[in-house]
Amino acid sequence: MRNLVTRFAMDQSGAAAIEYSLIAAGISVAIITVMQALGSKLNATFNGIHAALK
Repeated sequence: MRNLVTRFAMDQSGAAAIEYSLIAAGISVAIITVMQALGSKLNATFNGIHAALK
């Protein structure tokens, strides 16, 4: 039992998966932020085109 607890405490394989998931979450937040800003600019552009065509 003691050997099992020691191996569990020394195991680092789960740490890499957690780090990669945190990096992926950060990238996702950045992409969402950029897409929202880009979407607002595109919406304003198309509204301007729509108003010009009237």
